[in-house]
Amino acid sequence: MEKEALEQVQQMLNEKVKARFPEGVIEDVRLLQYGDDPVVEPGQIVVRVTAAAGADEEDRNRVARKFEGAFRQQLDQLREDMGDKLPQASRIEIRVGSDLQGPRFFMARPGPSSAERGPLLGADLTPVMARLGPVDLETLDTLITAGIAGSRADAVRWALARIRERPAYAQLRAKSAEIEELKSQF
Repeated sequence: MEKEALEQVQQMLNEKVKARFPEGVIEDVRLLQYGDDPVVEPGQIVVRVTAAAGADEEDRNRVARKFEGAFRQQLDQLREDMGDKLPQASRIEIRVGSDLQGPRFFMARPGPSSAERGPLLGADLTPVMARLGPVDLETLDTLITAGIAGSRADAVRWALARIRERPAYAQLRAKSAEIEELKSQF
């Protein structure tokens, strides 16, 4: 997104999001693109909403527990609005407290609420969280930029599929089965 357009959308988002919540609940709203934060993948736009909370961890945890329940309707409406007004956004991230290293945050996909979306696509997939360093992120992002994968999750699935294709993987599985058999004999 071009700088001028980004600034206009940023200002509009800040005003619209803060207007949905009682005064003082939302501290900041930011539009993030690839390169602004490591969690943003190539081609993604992320809306980061920061809920106001004190610096102490206990306060952040209290606000986090209360936030989603207290503002469910606003969050559903925000998700729908973002799906309509900013379809490029891949997710809305809601953080509690301005400390970006803080332990609490929630993420939601823009678009209809979960009740309206119906059953999840790919329900047979298991979500996996991994902490990756800069070199690993660069590897995944290169696969996305090259068009091999559409997201970091797709890039990881692609890499795992390449591993399964190698003859050594079949041997490794056979050896693992043998080891498990030996373990069961003890």
